[in-house]
Amino acid sequence: MPKPMHRSRSFKKANRITSTGRNVVHYRRAKPSQPHCAICSAELNGISASGGRSRRTNSRLFGGVLCARCTSDVVKLGSRVENGEMKLDEIGIRQKAYVLQLLAH
Repeated sequence: MPKPMHRSRSFKKANRITSTGRNVVHYRRAKPSQPHCAICSAELNGISASGGRSRRTNSRLFGGVLCARCTSDVVKLGSRVENGEMKLDEIGIRQKAYVLQLLAH
């Protein structure tokens, strides 16, 4: 049974065979991955993977969640829904949640 500190998913497990032929499990800390856009999965620019919460976000609309291209698309769709040019049913399922957030403000 592993130590309680090794039972969380913040440690990566690596199976190793020692020189004596035993199978052992080595644990190492998982490095933080680069943040990605929630819609298109592109890497977010200008955001550090490590550091505090303020370094992982920026201060614009949907900062740290959506890339600039997807943010502009959501804003366009939100204004079209607000003006009556489009219905919410015509929007893709990934973008619909963010359009609803935008319309709630």
